[in-house]
Amino acid sequence: MQEFISKAQTLIEALPYIRDFVGKTVVIKYGGAAMLDPELRKSTADDIVLMKYVGMNPVIVHGGGPAINATLKRLDIQAQFSPQGLRITDDATIEVVEMVLAGRINKDIVRLLNLAGADAVGLSGKDGNLLFARKLETEDGADIGHVGAITGVHRKVVDVLTQAGMIPVIAPVATDGTGGTWNINADTAAGEVAAALRAEKLVFLTDTPGLLRDVNDPGTLIHQVRSTEVAKLRQDGIIAGGMIPKVEACIKALGYGVRKTHIIDGRVPHSLLLEIFTKEGLGTLVSQ
Repeated sequence: MQEFISKAQTLIEALPYIRDFVGKTVVIKYGGAAMLDPELRKSTADDIVLMKYVGMNPVIVHGGGPAINATLKRLDIQAQFSPQGLRITDDATIEVVEMVLAGRINKDIVRLLNLAGADAVGLSGKDGNLLFARKLETEDGADIGHVGAITGVHRKVVDVLTQAGMIPVIAPVATDGTGGTWNINADTAAGEVAAALRAEKLVFLTDTPGLLRDVNDPGTLIHQVRSTEVAKLRQDGIIAGGMIPKVEACIKALGYGVRKTHIIDGRVPHSLLLEIFTKEGLGTLVSQ
């Protein structure tokens, strides 16, 4: 009997958070181990569907770098990256990027969510002109091909789906005024989507506990970072590599009215529920 009482108590503790988030939009950047490990894939899908059933509007933006690399290798196309870590996306590579992101990975996430009891719909940034972009200009002036910088987010298609009770799943492939195709960093796309939707929360699922002062020591987790601290943390090399676009996306989203942004460990089962429905939460909060 005590076991059932404890379960009931857990639900009661979540009640204030459920009440606060009813009708609110939460943008989730889905990537890392949570996309690859079978058990984590299922628990993440269950979390997202539960969020929908308690009245929230989850919107998913996903990446897929490892799957793109694997497909390029099978096709005997060399994967290349700029010094800034951006994928050099020539004509052959952009075809693979779109095929993998907007095709196989996107539809697999939709399948997982539907199996968990949701009505999910897969999109790329081309659908409904959701993501508009221009060619990204790098700091060193190098030409890295079909890599885009988002210039606009047209939210209508997302609004239609969420109002119909569906979960949008967005692949970060953008278009432009001439019908071109652009590869977009998934972290950046998630921030731009959250900003356009004025989301209540933006959550990044990563393969680290959050932002660490020492990447080799989980005990150095930084629980909160304010926007005024970001420049110094970048200068000190604490915000580096793949963490840079995540933090920049958080700052952009906050500037457009997103209330809270989080970088959490997607390797923890049910990390989304722990972040959203408990007082302690997980990972790093990036705030104004």
